[in-house]
Amino acid sequence: MSRRPTQVLVYPVRWAGDDWEFLLRRIPSRGGFWQGVTGGAEWGEPLREAARRELLEETGLSPFKLVQIDFAYAIPLDEEDRRLYGPGVKEVEEFIFLAFVEAREPRLDPKEHDRFRWCRFEEALELPKWPENKEALRCCREALLARGEG
Repeated sequence: MSRRPTQVLVYPVRWAGDDWEFLLRRIPSRGGFWQGVTGGAEWGEPLREAARRELLEETGLSPFKLVQIDFAYAIPLDEEDRRLYGPGVKEVEEFIFLAFVEAREPRLDPKEHDRFRWCRFEEALELPKWPENKEALRCCREALLARGEG
């Protein structure tokens, strides 16, 4: 069966005493760039559950609160990646989540990541490679501020 053309991007956050810190991790197999937790949603799986599952699989963290952010975008697929999806699929839609987690260190999946970093917003915004990831991070920060949580 082909993959569902839907992904989640999860930015874990923890309270650092006076402000929030975002967790980013590095992906060595795809050029060593930094981003939040990403992964595909299974067919029939609600997006919220996909976000929770991916966060647990890739970091060992379980959120005490998970919020979907009002921002999504499409990722164009190259020819090689198109073979993973059904005929005619040329892009994957990515939905954004903010995961509130306890202040503890993640347990990274070594097959996918080699490093992680907790960062204040300004530092975190400098790390992602993709403009969409940066905009998603900005939207997460705005959601924190709008909720009076940052």
